Amino acid sequence: MFEEQVTKVKIISVVIVIGMSAMLAAVVTDHWAVLSPRVEKLNATCEAAHFGLWRLCKKTIFIVKEDPQGKGCGPISLPGVRNCSYFKHFTSGEEAKVFEVKTQKEYNISAAAIAIFSLFFMILGTLCVIFSFGKGRDYLLRPAGMFFAFAGLCIIIAVEVMRQSVKRMIDSDETVWIDYYYSWSFTCACASFTLLILGGAALLLISMPHMPRNPWETCMDAEPDTLD
Repeated sequence: MFEEQVTKVKIISVVIVIGMSAMLAAVVTDHWAVLSPRVEKLNATCEAAHFGLWRLCKKTIFIVKEDPQGKGCGPISLPGVRNCSYFKHFTSGEEAKVFEVKTQKEYNISAAAIAIFSLFFMILGTLCVIFSFGKGRDYLLRPAGMFFAFAGLCIIIAVEVMRQSVKRMIDSDETVWIDYYYSWSFTCACASFTLLILGGAALLLISMPHMPRNPWETCMDAEPDTLD
């Protein structure tokens, strides 16, 4: 691998590491969406909620004045009593059963499964990049680029599935929530998609054979890369 190519791989790796960090933050946290019920009156409590791939957290908030951002019950950062529970496909319990009825459980199972596939592709891509620094192993940059691109595609599919889950909850007559907005975990997932797709595409580009330097040369006639 040329020294210039090594430098490019290191720069791209930094971008990919940032994307991986953003994806891990999105997968393990539960601030994908914040749900809010209708606030009937002030100086009373209301119950907002936020959730991610694995659990739902409800927060009882005492409302003194209307939310200036128009989010109904909230903002979620206000102090209050919080109660979190994992989805029923991991634990059992009354709270989880209520969540299963109200949120189209299959959406959350699908999003969690797709996110796990994304993590799997990300691990494979990382291993390929690490081993590509060995002598004569720069060909591993191509599968690494594809793995990172697949990881980005999986996480954006999980994002869309979660969007549909939120929409179902808001539209359902069985839920008390009438308003929602996407929070920072959702933003991390979208950012990781962008960075992983760009990083994967960049790895594929720099691992492609060099184009002929002269118009009368063919790709087969071009000088091969010198290995360290």
